[in-house]
Amino acid sequence: MPIIRQESLFDMQVLYDLEPTHRFNSILSGIDIYPILNVVTKKSRFGPPQTLNYAAMIYSLIVRITERIPFIKDLVKRLESDLRFKVDCGFLVSDEIPSEASYSRMITLVSESDALEIVQECTLLMAMSEGFISDEIVAIDATHVEARDCAPQKKEAVEKEPKKRGRKKKEEREQWLAEKAEEEASLPLYEKKIADQLDILLSELRASVPIHPEWGVKKNSEGKNVFWFGFKIHLAVGAESQYILQSLFSSGNLNDGKAAILLLKGIQERLASLKIAYATMDAGYDYAPIYEQVYRMGAQSVIAYNKKNEPEPIGFDRHFAPTCVREHSYRYDSFDKKHETLKYTRPSECADCPLAHDSLCQKVYKKKITDDLRKYTAPARGSLKWKQLYKARSAVERVNAYLKGYFLLNQIYHRTGKKAKLHVDLVQLAYNASKLAIDRLKVLQTIAA
Repeated sequence: MPIIRQESLFDMQVLYDLEPTHRFNSILSGIDIYPILNVVTKKSRFGPPQTLNYAAMIYSLIVRITERIPFIKDLVKRLESDLRFKVDCGFLVSDEIPSEASYSRMITLVSESDALEIVQECTLLMAMSEGFISDEIVAIDATHVEARDCAPQKKEAVEKEPKKRGRKKKEEREQWLAEKAEEEASLPLYEKKIADQLDILLSELRASVPIHPEWGVKKNSEGKNVFWFGFKIHLAVGAESQYILQSLFSSGNLNDGKAAILLLKGIQERLASLKIAYATMDAGYDYAPIYEQVYRMGAQSVIAYNKKNEPEPIGFDRHFAPTCVREHSYRYDSFDKKHETLKYTRPSECADCPLAHDSLCQKVYKKKITDDLRKYTAPARGSLKWKQLYKARSAVERVNAYLKGYFLLNQIYHRTGKKAKLHVDLVQLAYNASKLAIDRLKVLQTIAA
């Protein structure tokens, strides 16, 4: 029989200074587990009776994350040896302790469904309704985790037939182009170009994500390549509230930029009442389709520019601000939302310039951002406001550190991508529920003061 969790009105201390009973109540009160119960409980009155307390088993899996209990085996031992912990997780004193096999069967059932995603969305909507999420800035980034699975043996490279040198004949080229177009059309969605995601439904994007473990590579702070076999977790985090607004679990070899459009569409469709004004990301997301998706949402992109074999712009500086005849950069002044135009004013160096009154030197320079969404952002690149907004990107890095340091994100002990994804979903649910509990306690402390 499930125990209904209700928020206590007397928990006035910081969350992790509370007694375990109060701490668990505070965290679990922000989680509606009924979508998960619908998956694991018995549907028919026929057959053997249901003897396991599935509600308490679900609660214990979430508590396992917050208490940093690494293995299910350790969780079962703790339940057997600590009666108070058993009751705090929602078990009755008379309930039998589930075995590791029982937990494994339940985890398999839940991993085959989308119940955890529904529960996560309910927790976010609860936090929004209580006024704890009202972010205008969303920060997006990815982090990697290693898989429990063994890496496959390296396959021997197959020698390809050398290409025929020289220009193809007209008939051969037309046939080659047709074969190439057919080959590209048959590729999986996430092996196509990022622009192909713009007009695809969110449900289809989520259903097509590869989640099997693969080799991934990235550059560390020293510029050296770091390799791992496993997965990537892509997060969209509210820069002020630091809630995880959307997430994506994928194979380790998925390009970071190929996850951004899905995360942005998830915020737009699933959290429709949240009006995002800015989306900030690092240079790994500097792709034109991502700017286009942010623009379609009615927001502005704050993404570091990644120069890709491009020549130096003539008549513009490195931030794409126009320059005068003597190559002094114009100063960003303002943004006209109605006409979507950036306004630049004459550089201060032009005050004493002999060309100041010449027709070559303009007093005001205007540029529409729609001419090139990647180069022209509002506020303009290089401006003080742009730099301040870009600093907000550190919020997602802090959340990544919290998840790995305090919520067992980098300790995936399940095999296969589906069960690994379930672990990551539990981690994110435990984090958001803990954040909601802390915010509630702060409100209670303010009222009491």
